[in-house]
Amino acid sequence: MEVRIRLQKIGKSAKKHYNYRIVAISKTNKRDGAHLEILGHYDPAKKPAAVSINKERIALWVQKGAQLSDTVKSLVKKNK
Repeated sequence: MEVRIRLQKIGKSAKKHYNYRIVAISKTNKRDGAHLEILGHYDPAKKPAAVSINKERIALWVQKGAQLSDTVKSLVKKNK
């Protein structure tokens, strides 16, 4: 099973204000499908954007062969 670490939308769509979870998810699942583990949160509406990342768990998933999406890769890079 190929695993990706990517964003999952959560929040209210009526106001177009979304929050995101950073999740480990099977590559074949949909964006908002069942995830394996929640690894952090991202709220782009706050100024500055609020990001909380569990770096140890992300490192563990990457060590097991998971791939980071481009957006998550940039969020992790900014929060080192």
